[in-house]
Amino acid sequence: MRNELTKLGRKYAYRQSALMAFIVTFTTLIIYFIWGYEPAKSAALGGVIGVIPNILFAYKAFKFAGASASKKVVESFFSGVKLKMALTAFLFALAFKFVVLIPLPFFGMFCLVMALPLITPFIIKQ
Repeated sequence: MRNELTKLGRKYAYRQSALMAFIVTFTTLIIYFIWGYEPAKSAALGGVIGVIPNILFAYKAFKFAGASASKKVVESFFSGVKLKMALTAFLFALAFKFVVLIPLPFFGMFCLVMALPLITPFIIKQ
């Protein structure tokens, strides 16, 4: 059951995710031109591991809204957080197992993506 109240939250979350993807792409390009392919690959992978779970969380968390669906709202947020954490751990495991990574750009970009929700309310106006 989709609610009209969810549109605003979902729209904001998707705009935030699009901004994250843009910043990851832009920063990866800068890293590529300054340090080369391998650091840029590591940075891009760290960014992707941060952005994809956020997009899925936004989809899952903003399914319900309103006072009549308060229990469903809480359940969808909790299940969204669980999905986000599990997917992040899974993507980290895949990256560590199958890709040769440079730690500084990889974790630096991941930390940047995790910090972006703190500053995006100042960048994205509703």
